[in-house]
Amino acid sequence: MAEIFNHGYGLLIGVGESAYPKLSLPVTVKDTQSLYAALINSDLCAYPNNEDHIRVLNDEKATRSEILEGLKWLKTKTEADSEATALVYYSGHGWLETSNNHYYLLQHNIDPFDIPGSALSSEDFTNALRQIQSERLLVVLDCCHAAGMATSKEGEAVAPPKLPPGFTEVPPLEAKGLIDALKQGKGRVVFTSSRGEQKSWIKDQFNSIYTYHFLEALQGADNKPGDTEVRVSNLMHYLGKAVPESAKRLHGAEQNPWFDMGTEDFVIAKLRGGKGLPEKGWEAVKPEATQKINQIAKNIYQYGKYIINIQKAEGIHIGDKA
Repeated sequence: MAEIFNHGYGLLIGVGESAYPKLSLPVTVKDTQSLYAALINSDLCAYPNNEDHIRVLNDEKATRSEILEGLKWLKTKTEADSEATALVYYSGHGWLETSNNHYYLLQHNIDPFDIPGSALSSEDFTNALRQIQSERLLVVLDCCHAAGMATSKEGEAVAPPKLPPGFTEVPPLEAKGLIDALKQGKGRVVFTSSRGEQKSWIKDQFNSIYTYHFLEALQGADNKPGDTEVRVSNLMHYLGKAVPESAKRLHGAEQNPWFDMGTEDFVIAKLRGGKGLPEKGWEAVKPEATQKINQIAKNIYQYGKYIINIQKAEGIHIGDKA
């Protein structure tokens, strides 16, 4: 019988369809949908399958106000649970205003002609994160995208948007002071999907390279036989090896994830529902894990504000209250 990760909480944000079509990044939604499905699967990460533990903000739900409200919700949940482990996962554009080094997350409802007045500033984002008092908080930022991630509403590929004068798209790591601000508070761990001026590349039509390997790590890719839990260090070790290899092989590009772990290692999920890895380790379950990732990607989709597993008519997975 699976063990439930009762103290796990998550806020997953995939900007996806932008109100300004040229900024749409549909793969970010597929990433959050896949991650959500893995987290609530009782045979994988075993987070409780209800909105008291996980919220998903995709497409038109990923507005500035909804993101800040989601962080406020996470603050409330972790205050009520002294053993809480929290995950914040953001996938979307990140732009830097070069004249003053202000960094912005471009949520769904931005005005491309008034980025400072409409986008979610890193200051507001980090201030909201600082209010979360959990001693185990993992923040993952995937903010610099490439390789055909932008499409129109009709699903046709579109050229990358021309950035307004004075702005550049860079990973959060390039915004001076942002990472230091994110690290403030006890128990903070920060991941970014790339460093320097690198891009975050896609693996296929279903997932980015980074999220695909994140899902592998959640299934034990860096664990040892007998392990029954996945720790932050397992994610770090595996992503640090697998992502650069895939980016080089698939795109001939450099993509090196970055990590800051200024705290003790902590558990982020159950491993295979608490059953753990068998005696022969990861290689023995890798084919099954790969199949599960592909199955998740194909069978999870979003209808309006609901995330649905179309494989089970009686087991609809809802990411928002019906």
